Amino acid sequence: MKKMLRVFLMLPIICLSGCWSSIELNELAIATALGIDKTEAGYLVTVQILNTSELAGDARSGRSEVVTFKKSGATIYEAMRSLSTDVPRRIYVSHLREVVFGEEMAREGIGKALDVLSRQKELRSDFYMTVAKGATAFDILNIQTGIEKIPANKIYNALENSEKRWAATRTVTLDELISSMISNGRESMLTGIFIYGDRKSGSNVLNAQDISPKTGIRLDYLGVFKKDKLVGWLDKNDSKGVSYITNHVKSTAVTIPCEGEKITINTIRSKTKIKGRMEKGKPKIDINVTSEGSIGDVECKIDLSKEENIKELNERYEKDVKGKIVGSIKKLQDDYQSDIFGFGEEIHRTDPKAWKRLEENWEQEFANLEVKVTVKAKIRNLGTMLESFQKEIEE
Repeated sequence: MKKMLRVFLMLPIICLSGCWSSIELNELAIATALGIDKTEAGYLVTVQILNTSELAGDARSGRSEVVTFKKSGATIYEAMRSLSTDVPRRIYVSHLREVVFGEEMAREGIGKALDVLSRQKELRSDFYMTVAKGATAFDILNIQTGIEKIPANKIYNALENSEKRWAATRTVTLDELISSMISNGRESMLTGIFIYGDRKSGSNVLNAQDISPKTGIRLDYLGVFKKDKLVGWLDKNDSKGVSYITNHVKSTAVTIPCEGEKITINTIRSKTKIKGRMEKGKPKIDINVTSEGSIGDVECKIDLSKEENIKELNERYEKDVKGKIVGSIKKLQDDYQSDIFGFGEEIHRTDPKAWKRLEENWEQEFANLEVKVTVKAKIRNLGTMLESFQKEIEE
C-alpha cells in the first residue's frame, strides 16, 4: 500500500518533468529542405516548409504543399534566425531531408556551413547534401515538382533510386561529408542538381499539375571537391567510373557496340578491391573489379546461343567498364588533382611510415600515381530470349 501511495505521489512530478518544455505541432514549421547561398554581404538561407493545412485531410484549397522562405545575414546562423521575422512558427529541422549549396557558395567553400549544421542539436544526420549546378540553392528549392508533392522528397528519393539503379550519382550525409573533408588521403564529392525549363514558371503550383512539366529539377553527375571547395564536375562516364572504383555500383546500364548497333547489359552486381603498395619508394595502386550482368536490350543481329559470341560480349563488357574507370582516374589526376577515390587512405593503411613522407605533397603524388586496373566482367543471364525477334521483322 505504501509503495502504491509513493508511486501515486510521484506521478505529478514525472508529468511535470516530461511535459514542461513540450511544443504543440501547430506551433512548429516543419522544414524539409535547407538551401545556402553566398552573397556579397554574407549568406542567403532558404528554407522549404511543409504547408501542413494543405497536406492534412482530403480537402484541398489548391495552394502549394510547401512554402519557401529566404533571408540574408552576415553569417549563416544569423540568416537562419532572421527567418523568424517571416515564418510565424518555430522552424523545426528534425525532419530535414535535403541541404542544397549554391554552386557559387560551393566554389568559395562550404566549411563554415558544415560547422553550423553540425552544431544544431535538432538535426539528425540522415539528410543528404547536394550542389545546385549552375544555379543558386534558392532556385532549386523554389521549383514545384510532379509525382512527389514535396520537392525535398523528390530530390531525396531520386538520389536513393539513382544511386541504386544508375551509379552516376551518390547519396552523401552530413557525417560522411565531414569525415571525407577531414580525412588524410580522401577528398569529397557531391551530386549536382540542375533546373531544366523556365525557372520563373517553375515556382507556380500549376507546373506540378501539368502532365509534362515544362520546368523541373533533375540530378546531374558528381561534383569534385578539394578540401571544402568545389573545383569541377564529372560527366556520366567518369561519375560511373568513380562509383566502380569506390565500390558503389549496385546496378547500372552498360551499352556496348554490336555490328553497327548496340547491346545494353544490366550490371546486377559489382565488387571492387583496392590495394596500395610501395615499390622503389613510389606509391602504386592496384584495382580489381569483378562485375556480373544480364542482357537487357539487343539491337543487333547476334546469336546469343553461340559461346564465341558471348565470349566476345564479355570482352567488350570488360573493356567498357575498364574504360570508365581509367577515364575517371585520368580526369581526376590531370584536371583536378583531387583524390576522391581514397587512394591516399589505402597507402596510409598499407604503409603508415611511407604515408608520413607522402602526405604533405599528396596532391602532386596523386597526379603522378601509377594505377593498375584489372576488370573481370561476365554476362550471367541472357534474358528470356536467345535471339531477338527483330531479326525476323527485318528479314
